[in-house]
Amino acid sequence: MGSVAHRAFDDIDRPSPGLIDDCVHCGFCLASCPTYLETGSELDSPRGRIYLMKTAGEGKIPLEGSLVSHLDKCLGCLACMPACPSGVQYGSLIEAGRSQIERRYERPLSQRLFRSLIFSLFPYPQRLRLMTPFFYIYERLGIRRLVESSGILRAVSDNLAQMGEMLPKVNSLLPPGPLPEVVPAKGKKRFRVALLTGCVQSVFFNRTNEATVRVLAENGCEVIIPEGQGCCGALSVHSGRLSEGRDFARGLIRKFDGLEVDALIINSAGCGSTIKDYGHILKDDPEYAERAEAIPAKARDVMEFLSDAGLTGELKDLNIRVTYQDACHLGHAQGIKDQPRNVIRQIPGVELTELTESDVCCGSAGIYNLVQPEMSRKLLARKTSHVEETRADYLVAGNPGCLLQIEKGIRQKGLNMKTAHPIELLDWSYKGAID
Repeated sequence: MGSVAHRAFDDIDRPSPGLIDDCVHCGFCLASCPTYLETGSELDSPRGRIYLMKTAGEGKIPLEGSLVSHLDKCLGCLACMPACPSGVQYGSLIEAGRSQIERRYERPLSQRLFRSLIFSLFPYPQRLRLMTPFFYIYERLGIRRLVESSGILRAVSDNLAQMGEMLPKVNSLLPPGPLPEVVPAKGKKRFRVALLTGCVQSVFFNRTNEATVRVLAENGCEVIIPEGQGCCGALSVHSGRLSEGRDFARGLIRKFDGLEVDALIINSAGCGSTIKDYGHILKDDPEYAERAEAIPAKARDVMEFLSDAGLTGELKDLNIRVTYQDACHLGHAQGIKDQPRNVIRQIPGVELTELTESDVCCGSAGIYNLVQPEMSRKLLARKTSHVEETRADYLVAGNPGCLLQIEKGIRQKGLNMKTAHPIELLDWSYKGAID
């Protein structure tokens, strides 16, 4: 009997056979892949997943079972890319593979509903703002502590329990107010920059945005903050919801297109890596392809920008010990590793202690910790054990997801440690006080 030909992939955002063939299956990626290190399964490695995509593209396996579970289990941390001697563009492959799953594979109803909840809420700042009072009450009345200790959510759904544990602390009944549209430079103006405020960042990490503005102004930057910014598309793109991600990208391009600025400043690693990839994401869009190249040309992570520009102003002693986590989409995707460390080392009274496996994923990875809670917990346990070894006062990272994830690990392990974005260290140093 002849073999059955399966139609696993269609031609929309299909994993490129050319990119697949770039992989020579040398195995250099294995030691860098967190899921492979945890499971030891070849199919949980980058080359294993590429093999699955190749086999599916050739019609040898269907879009179900092993193909879906192993592609789902990928963090998308991209640690394999700098480790690959052949330059395989694994990020493009996994996003395309996931797009096939998202469009063509019917998940169980509970998974579909949970993912719909995530993507109908997280990318929309105004919706998140409406939830702020509920999160505040949930925390202040001790409901969160009661729910977590009782295990009631986990008995209902591991995914919902994980979401509950990941909720950020909200310190006010009202959501944060908008930032000014223009913040003048302090002293002599050196640059004119725009700031991406983000979706989750603008609501639950507004302190980071405020610190970013103050530090930029301290360093001679006039800061332009367009109002009504939306999601950049990072969560959608990394999850294979490419059509949705492109819509978000177009909206952000329209918001920043034409601004006469020296740089677009970004303080979230996941957003930065996606925006810098707009040229690829929108390459087939005749209206936006050229405009999508202009935005990434000016996109800079805030620590990358400050490292290149050089710090000005008086920095005061903080007298704290700090350890630094390399956010995957900053270190692996953007190649920004030395710049944050260089800036941190310039702050008086900050002792920087290196974190073992600082560039191994903490298990956050966008929505990964919500949809793959078991693997996420394993990776967090590994990360938290190394964090504990540093005996630092603060764990700093350039991505809100990493901070939420590691803060959860710190809390559950009972460590006397706090988390912060590295830009907050600079802000404290300029003010001469830790908030």
